[in-house]
This record gives sequence, structure tokens and C-alpha cells, in this order.
Amino acid sequence: MKINNILGCVSKTMKKSIKKIALAAASLVAVATLAGCSSKTVVSMKGGKITQDEYYKEMKKSSSGQSTLQTMIITKALDNQYGDKVPASKVTKQYDALKKQYGSSFSSVLSSNNLTKSQLKDNIKTNLLTEAALKDLKKPTQKQLKKQWESYQPKVTVSHILVKTKKEAEAIIKQLDDGADFAKLAKSKSTDTGTKSNGGKLDAFDNTDTSLDSTFKAAAFKLKQGEYTKTPVKTSYGYHIIKMDKNPGKGKMSDHTKELKAQLYDTWLSDSTVMQKVLAKVIKKANVDIKDSDLKNVLSNYVSSSSSN
Repeated sequence: MKINNILGCVSKTMKKSIKKIALAAASLVAVATLAGCSSKTVVSMKGGKITQDEYYKEMKKSSSGQSTLQTMIITKALDNQYGDKVPASKVTKQYDALKKQYGSSFSSVLSSNNLTKSQLKDNIKTNLLTEAALKDLKKPTQKQLKKQWESYQPKVTVSHILVKTKKEAEAIIKQLDDGADFAKLAKSKSTDTGTKSNGGKLDAFDNTDTSLDSTFKAAAFKLKQGEYTKTPVKTSYGYHIIKMDKNPGKGKMSDHTKELKAQLYDTWLSDSTVMQKVLAKVIKKANVDIKDSDLKNVLSNYVSSSSSN
């Protein structure tokens, strides 16, 4: 889990950039101030002053101001309808996991992106609320599950040895064929400094992994437990020899319904078309009544999406 993956789909496919998270959080704070619109002075200077009324009038004309109001409406609607499914303990658990993952750099990562700890927690909650809405309002069909099954692969664990040339890789494969120890060869031959000290072992991955080369994954998934690739696997990094350390096997579709549903939901969370329709239903149920005539169309995208469902 990464910080840039925690905002879900309200502002994005909110799963993409930590800077978007920071901007969204900052915008919410700004508009929260504007919501209590009055004649209080925001700025005083030579030649006059800027009041909250004036600031509000200008902000509501801007696309960023309207987008922020849209986000506020959606967030409140989600919290009202699904808040009971997202207890504080669940938010804290994800927050603590992120803090542990980033370690000593956690504070600097937040600071460099103008994101406070409180804002991060708010965004985690929004993401969890969005997931709850998705799971409530969109159920996977049997046809969709079967299609997902076609590409499904269970989590496997592999080790690899990376070298620069095909000739080097072929020589290592010959050594393995002659009984050499894979982990020892990885430590002495691999150019992957991140894994060689651990015998070339990589973190577990499944078909949804996006960090590994697709060619690498395809070759790995073909291996049974204990097997290694008999020909070098070429990627942009060089030539790999891959050994399957743990492969539970694909098994039967009926044994993996939970995993298939989880993969579908992860995909849908990143699909703006799917999420627009889901959030349109949330907004419709919220009976939103926008009092300011200048902002009447702020939810037009969702209203049209809801009417077309």
C-alpha cells in the first residue's frame, strides 16, 4: 500500500498521485472556510480589503472551486450513507500501516506534498467510504467473475538472478542443471542489488501486480513449485533466470471467488466510468439541494450519469 493509492475514486481515480491528494485536502480546507460565507475580512492591504463574500464569489466561478464543492458534497453523502461501515479503528489501521511502510521518511513525504497527518487520515476515510459504496451498489456478475478467472493467478513467490547478457544467463542455467544452489548463485552472480543478498527472493505477487515486467510475470506463472526457467527471460533490465519458490496452483474457480471479487473491485475503483455511476447513485440518494443558483450545475456530470443508468 502506498500513500498515492489511498484516495480512491472521489477525485480521481484517486489512486494515482500523492500530489492530487495534497491538493484535494487543501481545497477542502479552503472551501470549508468559504461555506460560512460572510463579510469578514480575509485580506487587508493598502487600497482596500478582500472579504469572504468577495473571495467566495470569485472562487465559485472557478473550476477548482466548483470541483472542491463537488468533492465536499460527495464526501458528506458517502459519510452519511456508509459511515457506519468505516469505524475510526479501520482508518487508524491503514494510517499506521502507511506510517510503518515509509518509516523515518513518513513526515518528509507528507511535508513535501503539503499534506498533514490529519488530511491523510481524512483521505484514507474517504477512500474506505468509496470502497464501501462500490461494494454495496455494484455486485460482480458470474460472467464478470469468469472473465476475471481467465487472467487470474494466485500469489506466488519467486527468486531470480539478473545478468546483463544472454550468454551469462545460459551459463548460470547450466550450473543449475548441474546441481548448483540457486540462492548462492544469486548472491554471487545477480546484478539486482536489491535482492541478491537474499538469494534473489522477490515479494509475493499475483496477476494484478504492475511493478514487474509482463514478460517476467508470464514466465514465472508457467513454473511449478521448485522449477526454474530453462531459457533466459529477457526484459528491459537484462536477462533473468526465475525460480518458483511457492506456487499454490490456480485450482478451481469456485475456490477463489473472494479473490476474484477483490480483483474486480480494485479494477473498478480505478475506472472513472464505473465510479461516476456509483457516486451518481450516492448523490441521488442524498437528495442534494444546491441553494446557490450559480452552482446549480456543479453535479451535472453525476446527475446525467444517474439518469442514464
